[in-house]
Amino acid sequence: MKKLIAPVSFNDIKNLKAGDIVTISGKIITARDQAHKRMIEEGKDKIPCDIEGSAIFHAGPIITGDETSGFEIVAIGPTTSMRMNPYEKEVIEMGSKVIIGKGGMDNTVKEALENEGAIYLVAVGGCAALYVDSIKNIDNVHWLDLGMPEAIWELEVENFGPLIVAMDSHGNNLFNSPKNKVKIIKN
Repeated sequence: MKKLIAPVSFNDIKNLKAGDIVTISGKIITARDQAHKRMIEEGKDKIPCDIEGSAIFHAGPIITGDETSGFEIVAIGPTTSMRMNPYEKEVIEMGSKVIIGKGGMDNTVKEALENEGAIYLVAVGGCAALYVDSIKNIDNVHWLDLGMPEAIWELEVENFGPLIVAMDSHGNNLFNSPKNKVKIIKN
């Protein structure tokens, strides 16, 4: 298992290959489709957190509390990443180096990962209670007007994972591997 510390640079991930298992420590941020859309509308300079070298987790955490009493994460699991396909290329071009989610992403994202030297990691669905144990602190929250699941949550994590490299920076994609092709036989 390989360990990453976020924020990351291309040098940190350039040797990772599709199929490798990793964990992440450091800062990750959550962002789903509404946050991605707003990032693009606002532009990189107006995003309230630094996404250069960031690890963005497609997740809508289950949160208790409020801004006055404080927040606590009850569970955090991956959201289906294909929902971010229309936005991810531009977000990767803004500097994110690690995207974490569930399921595959399209060829536009694959090409952006190659062009920008970034990776896509798959988190295991159904492990929301397990992943929350890796969260050490909620550092900040932005865009709560989008709702708690859609807000950007800045999280300090330790050994967050395990995560599988599904799309590496060299164009390899576990979801489009020849090994995954099924031949349909017509009778």
